[in-house]
Amino acid sequence: MNAPHIKTPLPGPKAKAIIDKDATFVSPSYTRDYPLVIARGEGAVVEDVDGNTFIDCAAGIAVNSTGVSHPDVVKAISEQAAKFIHMSGTDFYYEPQVRLAEELSRIVPIAGPVRTFFGNSGTEATEAAIKVSRYFTKRPNVIAFLGSFHGRSLGALALTSSKSVQRRGFGPLMSGVYHAPYPDTYRYNGSADAAADASLSFIRDQILVHLTSPDEVSAIVVEPIQGEGGYIVPPKAFLQGLRELAKQHGMMLVLDEVQSGMGRTGKMFASEHFDVTGDVVNIAKGIASGLPLGITCARADVMSWPPGAHASTFGGNPVSCAAALATIKLLREQYVQNAATVGEHLMNGLRELQNKHQIIGDVRGRGLMIGVELVRDRKTKERAPEERNALVQAMFRRGILILGAGRNAIRFAPPLVLTRAQADVVLRLFDEAVAEVVGTHAMAESATKGTAS
Repeated sequence: MNAPHIKTPLPGPKAKAIIDKDATFVSPSYTRDYPLVIARGEGAVVEDVDGNTFIDCAAGIAVNSTGVSHPDVVKAISEQAAKFIHMSGTDFYYEPQVRLAEELSRIVPIAGPVRTFFGNSGTEATEAAIKVSRYFTKRPNVIAFLGSFHGRSLGALALTSSKSVQRRGFGPLMSGVYHAPYPDTYRYNGSADAAADASLSFIRDQILVHLTSPDEVSAIVVEPIQGEGGYIVPPKAFLQGLRELAKQHGMMLVLDEVQSGMGRTGKMFASEHFDVTGDVVNIAKGIASGLPLGITCARADVMSWPPGAHASTFGGNPVSCAAALATIKLLREQYVQNAATVGEHLMNGLRELQNKHQIIGDVRGRGLMIGVELVRDRKTKERAPEERNALVQAMFRRGILILGAGRNAIRFAPPLVLTRAQADVVLRLFDEAVAEVVGTHAMAESATKGTAS
């Protein structure tokens, strides 16, 4: 499919009819940034119900790691579904689940023998990580980070702190969770190492002195690269410092690789960029190329809970496991490397646009996990949330699917099959869209000043 190609107003008539029904029958809690109604897709290209085609730089929120309906994944799904679709791993055994657990033990960034618990989502992976950490350490409390996203169920939500709307109205949440600053080197007034030390010092000198003693903390839960918080890449010293802190006090270091894992950063897991291993690692999103699967891997001695302590009827569904095995093979053979090479090309192009457009304050990321932060003033770093939102819409009108992250950043999280040629198209249209948004906001400000005078 050629893309982008926009041939109707957006939304088109068929899309509008579906969206109108959605407004009547579907929960209003979902966040829809623009009126896309997908009909089908191929690779990094999506076609809507009116025949408009788009280059996908969102990948279903970093889920479609191998693109839309990769034929190898479809084949694995079809073959497994023809044999049996479900046989609960809580009560019985089946080979796809065991094969996947064995495969994960080889690649997950955990030192030594590994065991795996299967759920259905990143949120469930977080819940399992909380429970297994509490069970193993016999401690109640957890340390997480401001700006983090770990899920929306009440336990995971207690750790999540990316947006107040996600927590508003649902309290009281799980107790015993303490949040520390996540090091944002762009916004920290000092070196990267100083930013790392400031965050680590907050844990050591504030949380562990004034709020909870170290022997009451079961786990430190951290995203190796913060996702919803703005695609923030921390200093290496930060994650390594957390590793030492956890080891010193007998806490579990839980690496949430739900968004950053499975090849997205040009390595199988983002933590590999920082030479850090976890006691527990959470995986979801890109692991099964779009099928629901949440995974909690842990050191074998940590995951020593007895039968009945934790389970899931649908977790590790055999069809999802088959999709995951096919996904890992594709990632290993092709797409982790493609994420690294095309990601570098895209990053370089975005940094060239940063030199051209003053509104681009920062370009950061690894592989095809790239954040672009928009600011109104490079010296003050005043955030530009309205301009960011307008840019998302401007890209959609041009046929590029993209999402925001944090308060004022754009995230580039395309399928890992994105080609260099497609990246060039994205860069060209991003350049156009930024110029449009800057011009529009400049005119609006001028009109406002004229009215005021």
